[in-house]
Amino acid sequence: MNTPRIRVLVVEDSITVRRRLCDVLAGDAELEVVAEAEDGSQAIDLCREFRPNVITMDMMMPVMTGLAATEFIMAHFPTPILIVSSSTNRGELFKTYEALAAGAIDVLEKPTGNDDNDWDRRFIATVKLISRIKTITHPRARLSGYSRVAAALAPSPAANGQPCRVVGIGASTGGPAAIVDVLKALPADFPLPILLVLHIGKPFANAFADWLDGQTARPVAYARDGEAVATAAGKVIMAPPDVHMEVSAGRLRLTSTPERHFCRPSVDVLFESLAREYGAATTACLLTGMGRDGASGLLDIRRAGGLTLAQDEATSVVYGMPREAVLLGAAQRVLPIGDIGPALATLSLLQSKERRTP
Repeated sequence: MNTPRIRVLVVEDSITVRRRLCDVLAGDAELEVVAEAEDGSQAIDLCREFRPNVITMDMMMPVMTGLAATEFIMAHFPTPILIVSSSTNRGELFKTYEALAAGAIDVLEKPTGNDDNDWDRRFIATVKLISRIKTITHPRARLSGYSRVAAALAPSPAANGQPCRVVGIGASTGGPAAIVDVLKALPADFPLPILLVLHIGKPFANAFADWLDGQTARPVAYARDGEAVATAAGKVIMAPPDVHMEVSAGRLRLTSTPERHFCRPSVDVLFESLAREYGAATTACLLTGMGRDGASGLLDIRRAGGLTLAQDEATSVVYGMPREAVLLGAAQRVLPIGDIGPALATLSLLQSKERRTP
């Protein structure tokens, strides 16, 4: 019995690029281009008609943008979406981040005239990979936060009585939406520095911190080498593109040492440094993502006495990194994404209680 081919809808307004994408897909026996669209409105109609297994989506198109089409598709007939974009200016990058936050799975740069077969292989591999990801209805309103009360999830103080001094967060595929959910659930006066590593393609990473800064009232910025962690109280500090971020002697250090798990920045590099630097005074969260980066670092933090959280399978876009952490015994608590922010919020209550205790 023949295995059914993966059905692909290609959405791209440039006929030249669209032909290139279709030709590459047609060259693989496991893939079938079932329809082509040149704007977001056509994409919605064709998605409704053909129900493809995966969509490749351009961002900047006439009639209806890729962002608007992504939001509608994920709200009404969710389908794995791969953004294929050449957009690198700030405004267009923001639209890409919005699409990822609205449920698109991943992003890949468009081919250029100078590409070799490496781009073709990456494109085919990514299409096949995301076609296997189970999507859920993802209305845009989901990003407004969760109302569920998670008081019962209040983390216990560390065994040695130390209050938390820093929060580490790591995420990959599906991370933009998950990170927004977590940050929106934190109180305005949350006092702790939050150090963040997100895997996102280098061409699309340059403005992510600026975009995230606009999603919540919490300041977000890329890390600067030598910056004191203490000065980031209440802020989110993010690893810049293509460098590792770690903490040493109370300061952030940015390095170009080799990739870990094919990743730079690496969540493991950050988490391992937090375990060394802060030990039991660390809280760390490992969110949705492909691969295993962050799992061993989370285990280091747990062994040092810190609080460790992982996102559960039901709410993860890809249950890869959190699953590896669970298998290692690195996660003390495995929570749905809607409970992770409120669980972190209780840290500020513990901080206040600590300050009031004579």
